[in-house]
Amino acid sequence: MRLEFSARKILGDFALDVSIAAPGDRVGLFGPSGSGKSTIVNILSGLVAPDSGRIVLDGESLFDREKGIDLPPELRRIAVVFQHPHLFPHLDVRENLLFGWKRCPPALRRIGLDPVIEALELETILPRAVHHLSGGEQQRVSLGRALLSSPRLMLLDEPLSALDDSLKYRVIPFLRKTFDDFAVPFLFISHSLMEMRLMTDRVAVLDRGRVVEETGAEALAVGRMGAGGAAYVNLLRLSVPRMRNGLSVYRWGGTELAISGGGKAGETVFELSARDIILFRKHPEAISARNLLDCRVIRLHEFDGRIGIELACGGERFIAEVMQETATELDIRPGTVLYAAIKASAFREIL
Repeated sequence: MRLEFSARKILGDFALDVSIAAPGDRVGLFGPSGSGKSTIVNILSGLVAPDSGRIVLDGESLFDREKGIDLPPELRRIAVVFQHPHLFPHLDVRENLLFGWKRCPPALRRIGLDPVIEALELETILPRAVHHLSGGEQQRVSLGRALLSSPRLMLLDEPLSALDDSLKYRVIPFLRKTFDDFAVPFLFISHSLMEMRLMTDRVAVLDRGRVVEETGAEALAVGRMGAGGAAYVNLLRLSVPRMRNGLSVYRWGGTELAISGGGKAGETVFELSARDIILFRKHPEAISARNLLDCRVIRLHEFDGRIGIELACGGERFIAEVMQETATELDIRPGTVLYAAIKASAFREIL
């Protein structure tokens, strides 16, 4: 996907003035409430016309004020999944899904009903009324309905914010799998940094109607280290474990990690708090933690009296966090060799 978006729009006291050049198929819009994310969704989808600007998607002009171009929503082939599913209450699950399929002209239908039902695991709920579905099931049906319109771009406007963490982490794998399987590019809108890291590659950061930064999802997380007092969270994508003494052992770069839990087939995503990593200057003689990694310091990130220490280990990287005085006492600097101890129970499986 290649999206060129430039728009100005005055809405009461709010002024949107943004330019985004978004190459790639997994792009995020990140920012707090009121920063302009939903306004961009409405402009892209054709629900709101900007006062000036132009929108070009894969070489086709969807909007150009100077040239008088303003394609209606039904010709843009852009689907939207909102925070709330907005399913039709008088239709069952199958009929909701078919609504998206019927809206797509036959010549443009490239996504079929059965593959979507299989990918989103909807087989058992097809005849059910939508008010009998859980929040996660409703969001999966909403996603399926949007996919069946065979869009060339999907807009996901805070699709997970109405779900609690347990439901959210059950829905994210469906999102990732369906977009991979059906090769539909998407623009993912959220104020959650964790959602950005799990769903996107590139991110445009909004604040008060302006784009203040365009960066990678992981670079965004590192740059906001310590925001709100929370510890940085490492995300580790691991697969093909073997069992050893009741622990799941995963290959991670040139080393191994022993983890309590895990063990399922396929890729598993674990989170590891930067504050759950204990650092040593010398190899400890004995330690209860099941993981002891030989690392080298790549760079230091200073914030609020603490230091984020970016470490290279066996071809992989992660971040540990210590107090400023600890870093001084250990004389930690780029190039320093450290030993990182991590308990097997410190890892939390999220996907």
